[in-house]
Amino acid sequence: MAGVEDFRRAARRRLPRIFADYIEGGASGEVTLAANTADFDRILLRPRVLRDVSLRDLSATFLGARHALPLMLGPVGSLGLFRAGAEAAAFRAAAAAGIPACLSSFAVTRPEALAPVVGEAAAFQLYMLKDRDRTEAMLDRVARAGFGTLFVTVDTAVSGIRERDIRNGLRQMARPDLRMLADFARHPRWLADMARAHPFGMALAEGWAEAGRGYLAQAGFLAGQIDPALDGPALSWLRERWRGRLIVKGVQAPEDALECAGRGADGIVVSNHGGRQLDGVPSSIAVLAPIAQALAGRIEVLFDGGIRRGGDVAKALALGASACLLGRAYVWGAAAAGEAGVREVLAALAAELDATLALLGLRSLAELRDAGTDVLRLPADWG
Repeated sequence: MAGVEDFRRAARRRLPRIFADYIEGGASGEVTLAANTADFDRILLRPRVLRDVSLRDLSATFLGARHALPLMLGPVGSLGLFRAGAEAAAFRAAAAAGIPACLSSFAVTRPEALAPVVGEAAAFQLYMLKDRDRTEAMLDRVARAGFGTLFVTVDTAVSGIRERDIRNGLRQMARPDLRMLADFARHPRWLADMARAHPFGMALAEGWAEAGRGYLAQAGFLAGQIDPALDGPALSWLRERWRGRLIVKGVQAPEDALECAGRGADGIVVSNHGGRQLDGVPSSIAVLAPIAQALAGRIEVLFDGGIRRGGDVAKALALGASACLLGRAYVWGAAAAGEAGVREVLAALAAELDATLALLGLRSLAELRDAGTDVLRLPADWG
């Protein structure tokens, strides 16, 4: 069974460098990007033996329902540019695995085409726009399409400085230079795949004449419309207008988590945007426990950042998360092998989580959460 790293290597071979680096890269010096994965390795497990673990249960309750695994596919922009139809493929793989999936605002695929795939587990990720009328129109559209959960991303007041993207000329991709065209030509499978699916557009930009034509122009327009004035009262405004479950994604401090709870959010995602926004902040896993402890069960705590192994999932759950969002891990699977790749990534993570649970001497995720840090040896400098 291929794992996440196998699919990462396969995706890099299939994709032009501009897209491979876009997926893998982080902000500035990529210190936080590296810490997101490295800090999982600093947490050791404390196994117990002489326990009956012959029957094990990996199901978990989060986002108001019981799911087969404590995982969901997080929102990833531009996914449809890595492999044609990748968004639909990812949603189908999630449905097959019995887990939720979240569609990005920067998706190629129309939301109306995807919600039916996973039903009530469908979620949509929103960036609050300066134009509140347009924001409300987006909310109405995804609600009509059947999305019951809204993830609002709050850690993007401005875009992070991603040096790989700058070096590769990502912003100029609408008019590729000779170097970029040569790189495309060296990846004929990707190029043929994109040619069959051309032209691309950003689904949410339908009807926005001022957004321009083509995905890249439309994505640039939407990025420029994200509201840097998003604050607590704006979150309350959103809470009043969204009748479904509301999750705030991008929380890194206990004080902000408590404000989200006070503003009526149903949950948060502890996340530093995969190390793609502000470099030099702690890893997501390093700040998870203090945030979960501060909330003390008031609202749900989800986790995002650096999941590559089933053991990583177990560590996050032991530190207070109810489930983990996947980002790069499933994107590599989708880019390399479409739906089959995402399914195999999920199967590998599930197998590793199952083995981890058994070897810790536990039979269920409920037992894991009850055990908490008793099953871990945390780094001494974490306090």
